Parts: sequence; C-alpha cells; structure tokens
Amino acid sequence: MVGKKSGRAQLREEGLARTDNNLDLTTWPQVNMINQKNYYTEFLKREEQYLAFRAPQEEATARMVQAARDKDRALAFGAPPDGAAEQMQDDAAEDSALPSTLDESAKLVIIHAGSQNLRIGYGTDALPKTVPMVIARKWQENESEEGDGEPSPKRLKVDGVVPAAAYPEKWFGEDFANQYQTMCSELRTRMRSNKRRVLPNSKELVINFNRRTPAEHINEHNDMNRIDWTELPADPRKAPEFFTGHEALRIPEQSNPRYKLFWPIRNGTFNERAYSNRNQIYNDLSQIIEKALKTQLGIKRMKDLANYKCVFVIPDLYERQYAATLLDILIRDLGFGRVCLQQESLSATFGAGYSSACVVDIGAQKTSICCVDEGMCIEDSRINMKMGGSDVTETFIKMMLFDHFPYSDINLKRRYDFILAEELKQKVCTMDDTTVVVQTLDFHLRAPEQDTRRYQFKTYDETMLSVMGFFKPAIFDLPSKLEGRRTVIPRSVDLYDGSPNDPLSVAQQQVLDHAAGGSVSTNGTQEPAPAPTPAVNSTPSRNQQFSLLSRLTDVENTPRSSVAGSPGPEGTPNPDRDTPMGEADQPLVFRDPVLEKIKAADERDKVVPVMPLDEAILYSLMQGARGDDRKLRDFFGGIMLIGGGSKTPDLRAFLETRLRELRPFYGKEILVGPPPREFDPQVVIWKGGSVFGRLSSHGNDSWISKAEYNMLGSRLLTHKCMFAW
Repeated sequence: MVGKKSGRAQLREEGLARTDNNLDLTTWPQVNMINQKNYYTEFLKREEQYLAFRAPQEEATARMVQAARDKDRALAFGAPPDGAAEQMQDDAAEDSALPSTLDESAKLVIIHAGSQNLRIGYGTDALPKTVPMVIARKWQENESEEGDGEPSPKRLKVDGVVPAAAYPEKWFGEDFANQYQTMCSELRTRMRSNKRRVLPNSKELVINFNRRTPAEHINEHNDMNRIDWTELPADPRKAPEFFTGHEALRIPEQSNPRYKLFWPIRNGTFNERAYSNRNQIYNDLSQIIEKALKTQLGIKRMKDLANYKCVFVIPDLYERQYAATLLDILIRDLGFGRVCLQQESLSATFGAGYSSACVVDIGAQKTSICCVDEGMCIEDSRINMKMGGSDVTETFIKMMLFDHFPYSDINLKRRYDFILAEELKQKVCTMDDTTVVVQTLDFHLRAPEQDTRRYQFKTYDETMLSVMGFFKPAIFDLPSKLEGRRTVIPRSVDLYDGSPNDPLSVAQQQVLDHAAGGSVSTNGTQEPAPAPTPAVNSTPSRNQQFSLLSRLTDVENTPRSSVAGSPGPEGTPNPDRDTPMGEADQPLVFRDPVLEKIKAADERDKVVPVMPLDEAILYSLMQGARGDDRKLRDFFGGIMLIGGGSKTPDLRAFLETRLRELRPFYGKEILVGPPPREFDPQVVIWKGGSVFGRLSSHGNDSWISKAEYNMLGSRLLTHKCMFAW
C-alpha cells in the first residue's frame, strides 16, 4: 500500500511547484515608495527650469563664447603688448553690455497700429511713416452703396421719408437738436462771463449765407491741386485683389470692378462689425503690415524678417485676444525673429523722457488715460474710452448740416467726402472762444471724373461745440459703437475655470458705472444713482466681480465647504430665501462665481465706456495716487496730452481750466502740457517704442523669439511681458 504523499511532493510531480529563475517580472525599472515623512522636489523651483528664462541665458552664454573665440583668433594673428590682452578682454565685456549698435538698430522695426493710421519705421528713423490702416478688396458694391446707400451721418426719416434739403433741422432727430441748442446756450453764457462779444443774430447770418450760396465749378485743367486717383487696368480681370493705405482711399467710387474699404481695427480693437470671419480680420491685418514693410521700409523679401526685431505697441487696457493675435501674426505670418509687446502710455513716457506722468492719449476712435510711475503703468488707473477724433468729425459735419451747410450731400462713407471732412476739421475746429465769431471760409470738393467745385460757407460756434463733445459725449453717436460686438471673436477666458480674464481696472469700472447711469464720486466710492438703471446696462461693482474671496465664499460669506450659512439675528431677512429666517425651511441658493463673472462681463459689453474727459482724468488720478496726496500733486503737475486729437488748438488750455474748476484746491499744481522739445504728439508713442527697442538686450527679458513661440505659443506672455498678463 502506497503511503500518503505530501502536498509539496504532489506539486513537484505535477509541475505546479514555483521555482525561482532569477528573472524580473518586467523590464521597467521599479521605483521604491517615497518616504512621505521626508521628501523634497525642485520641480519648477528655479528660473532655469523655465524655457522663457533659460533661452536668453543660453543665448548670452553663446555670445560670450563667440566673443572669446573671436578674441583668440585676433590674438593668433598678432600678439598685443603686455596688459593689452586684458584690456581687450575688458573692452569686449563692455561692448557686450552696451546698447545695440547702429547695425542692430537698422534691424529694429517699431509698429504702432491705431484705429485710423499705422505708424511704422526703423529704430534709426527720426520719425515714422504714417499709412492709413485700411485695405480695399474686390466686392460687389462699395461701402457707400451698402444699406440702400444710407449716408453717414445718418438722416432720420419722418413718415418714412427723409425731410427735404430745406429742412436740415429735422435730419438728425429732436434729441440732437435739443442737445445742440443747449450747448449753444451754455457757450453764449460762458462767453458773456468771459467778457466776450456775442452778437444776437449770429446764427441767422450763418444760416442765410449757407442757404443761398451756390457752388463754383472749376475745370480740371485749371485746378492746380487736383488729386491723382488710383488707376485701374482696363481689363477688370487684371485688377489687383486688394489695395492698402493711401491707394485704397484714392480708388474711384464707381470703379470697375468695385472695391470696398475694410478697417480691421475700430475703437482700439478688432472691427467685428464689418467682418463675418475672424480669419478675414487676421488676413487683412497681415496684408496691411506686410505691404507697409515693403513700400515704406523697403523690405523686399519677407524671409529677411527672420533677422529683424519688432516692437509692437498695444493699448494700456488691452484685450488678450487682440494682443495674442497680433503676436501670432508678427511671428508666424510675417516671420519676425523677435517680437516685444509694449504698452502705449509706457512708450509715451519713454519717448518724452518722463519717469512719472499721467498720459492722456486722444486718438481717432479711442481715448486712453493711464498714470505711469517709475517705468510702470499703474493697473487700476487705466481707462479706455470709445471716443476720439472721428466722433468730432462726424459731429462737426452734423452741426454744419444743421446750419444749412451748402454741400448738403456730404456722405462720410464716400472716400473723397471722408478726406474732405478730416481736412475741414483740422482746418477750422478750435477750443479758443475768442475765435467763435461769424467767419467766411471756403473749400474745394474734388471727386473722380467730376469738375472741381468751390464752396463758400460761414461758421459760428460749430467749430468749438464739436470738440466740446469730449466733455459732453452725449452729443456723439454712441449706440453704433456696440454693433457686432463679440459676434466674430469670442472673449478670452481662463484656461482652468473658463471665467473671463481680460484686464479690468478700478478706474475703468467707474467709467462703466457712469456710462450705465450710476453715479460715482471722484474718490472712488459708489454712490446710489438718482433713478433706477435698466437691467441691460447695470454693472456690478468690481469688488463683487473680481474678489478672490468670492471664489471661496457664497453670498452669505461662508466657506463653500459649509452646507448652511451662519444664522443671523432673529427676524433678519435672508437674501437667498423668499421668507425671513425662522419660517419654513427652504433650500439655499448657491451662486457659481464663474457664472457671475461671465454675466458681469456680458453686461459690461452692453455699455459703451464713455464719460467726460475731465472727469475721467480725475478718476484715473485718484486710482493712480492710491490715497497719497504728494503723489496726487505730482500727477496733477505731469498731465501729458498726446495723440492726434490733442492737436486741436487751445484744447490743452481748456482742459486745464476745466480741471481747475473741478479741483480748485489743486489749482497751482494742475498743469496739462504737450510732449517736451516741441515733439509731435502723434508720434511720441512710436518714438518711445524706438527708445525701448534700442535698450541693451542684457537684462531685458521681454523679447519673444520665434523658436520659443513655436514651442510655447502665447503662454510666453506670462513671463515675457513687462506688465501683468
């Protein structure tokens, strides 16, 4: 009888016993468990671990190595005397730290893109080249034929019909007529208080003269200042696809084929009203800048831009999509080797040579205000208002038509009428009340394929009241500025929670509250509005929108992790319940902070940020001084007025007087001045970008190289911008 076998013997006989062949179960390395009581990591703890900081250091090291090799090669051809080698080494080190040489400045391009003009030039240029920021493309109809040929400024219809030319007082509605008459009465009162002579029948003289004065026709061969219009080939199929700059503005209206003007930037941001696709906006911007580089700077091959650096000037209160898109155009579409983004106000202080100032930039379609202190823009003092010189032009034409302007068919959608209106504004508009008298002027109307017409007209107070719109912006056409907003390019949002992340300052929020109908005091506190504001224009306060604590707390200021809020006194109403505390329990209503930010951003987009210029400057100064009276006095004495709109005669003195009326206690300190050294206020921002671009690259980490951008994209702006991105 066979004895009973053990289990081990059975496994051995049946081949199920486990044997060790000294082979690992896997070829992957086995990592031991971390001792969680004592462990340490250096991940993202040093700047060398960031590509944005490491790449410039590697380039500096490569330059030093190359300089050492060049010195050794020079020494091999002839040994210098004793001590000269060390001197050459010191000189080489100093040369590497000096500002850019003349050759490097010749490879530097500065670009300042505005709503109406593009200013571009080399770092070695004293002044930039100015090109209209417009492109004309082949289209079915031109801009003056769209919308059934509705002119600009728009004539209102009475009973479906535009009033006849004999009744221009009814062309723009009762609101405009009442505002215009009110401004005329206030101006007469002001002139009488300043001991100015006011004739009682001045308006009647202007209207009667303009009504009965006909135009004088001049043959083209007798016109010494005739315009050379853009010529098109006889075969429409051979016509270019697009024109840019001055050539686009000189295309005849009835050309074959038709061309339509597109302005890709309006009011300081993308023009979504005229486009239906974001790629069209990007393509037009790229084409305008590329054509300016070829025609104005003489760059023939775009491949050569890999050896060029570019300083691009952006608004102080920018939109992130705007800045990121232009950076992508400059590096990927145009091919610049390096690009740097700079803010307008900071560039203005560089160009003027100031360390601290309150910069007031009045452009064609936007007015920006910002306080700069020691080379940094104070974030909460930034203001961006959607009004400028173009609004003055349109208002001036409205007032002239109201007073029976002899050229009653003027239409700012027509190219030659737009150029004529700009010339008239620059010629006659002023803020000097001593010139508010009845005066006779003339102009020549030059249209393609038509005889030149000479008009005589009289003006009275229209020349000053149109510019007065900066201080009474209700006279401007504001609702049209919001058409097409957020229909083509979406708002920039945070990568993690999806909340809007465009920068917003305290001063800008006060402007929005004022434009929405609220009342904001100049010390930054919110005051109740005299009447309830419509919900469409209501804007919550900034503390409720952007407080970091609001992400962690609910409406009752209790932590999000808490289920219920802290109980209040008995009988205190609960804002999240329909019944007071102590009655039947109802579910609490928790608000999502991200959703609240999105709603607040949507409400802000429905309000045109516009307010009187003098009050906006005070709001910016209050936020820039941050309660420091000494700094406030310094800013009051350093208000710098720049931009094309600032060239209006006596606007600076008038603004200074208005500020002293609002702040009489600072009357001695208030000083509004132009840029120093009789510098052109239109190009001081461009000049500041040129000064910044020629600074030493050592210690300047704001340059974005093409290799870095191809790897990280717009995320580099977090580390490369001199301002908070």
